[in-house]
Amino acid sequence: MTALLESQTGVFTLFGVCTIAILIAGIKITRIADALGKRTGIGSALFGAVLLGGTTSLPGIITSVNTAWQGFADLAVSNAIGGIAAQTTFLVFADLIYRKANLEHAAASLENLLQNTLLIALLSLALVGMSGPDWNLWGVHPVSVVLIAGYGFGLKLINHCREQPFWFPERTQHTKTESELPALEGPLSNLWLKFFSYAAVITVAGYGIGESGIRIVDMTGASQTVVGALLTSVSTSLPELVTVLYAVRMGALTLAVGDIIGGNSFDVLFLAFSDFAYHDGSIYHAAGPQALFLLGINLLMSAILLLGLLRREHRGIGNIGFEGVLVLLLYALAVCVITAPGSS
Repeated sequence: MTALLESQTGVFTLFGVCTIAILIAGIKITRIADALGKRTGIGSALFGAVLLGGTTSLPGIITSVNTAWQGFADLAVSNAIGGIAAQTTFLVFADLIYRKANLEHAAASLENLLQNTLLIALLSLALVGMSGPDWNLWGVHPVSVVLIAGYGFGLKLINHCREQPFWFPERTQHTKTESELPALEGPLSNLWLKFFSYAAVITVAGYGIGESGIRIVDMTGASQTVVGALLTSVSTSLPELVTVLYAVRMGALTLAVGDIIGGNSFDVLFLAFSDFAYHDGSIYHAAGPQALFLLGINLLMSAILLLGLLRREHRGIGNIGFEGVLVLLLYALAVCVITAPGSS
């Protein structure tokens, strides 16, 4: 890997190879996750949100932590926040290929609603960290600790509500809670072994993406925010794209939506992990104003998605609901703003 990083051709070759590895592992791990969700009794929505969402987030974790450790604050933060925006947009693509109804209608789930609410709360905490006083203890902002604790509390609350629900989505002919595919046969231990093997591939590829992202910034002179938000974040988010498209194709709708929303909630923790890895004080205040703008875009996108999950529009524009249209417009706006001349 070191030899590849010495030339521009090698850097882009490494970036491409790691991206392909992430794509292949993402496809393989999705079917295994659906089977594990069924056979363990966890359920597709919760398994997708926590285990699959966390696993497919591994490339982003490695990239953000590695770049923060090496002092690239803007790259680390924009990789985390840009990944959330990209992954939310992936749901729109999934909605387009699911022709029977609006995806947010068909994949109605209490767990997904709670996960999205948790996501908005975590993003709001990150906003407090970026816009509030520059406090830190041993270089770590207090918000980083609160983010990790808040995520843990949120998961506990979601699990409790799953076991003792007081709210249920109204079932319609288009509502699908689990995939229609039979669970994979064979010993459960073999499924877990395959799951963690593909997770290891994704992790190694994520490290390669982070290293090549740093070299791209050095070699091309491109903005860390642009490289992080539009290049490394999209590449490390490819497991979510593959997962959501493949899951929708095989009918695992709650797994698809749960993976994106749960993965987004977990991705907010990238900021906390990066803050621990960053040596020069609080990473929230080391990042530039574009990171704050991207954070605001993510809050808007997440709130709109929550409205879509609650509204459960049956049919929309071009088979996507109002939330899909607005999410696409917001993502396009974010791209235009951060790539505009003089915006950094």
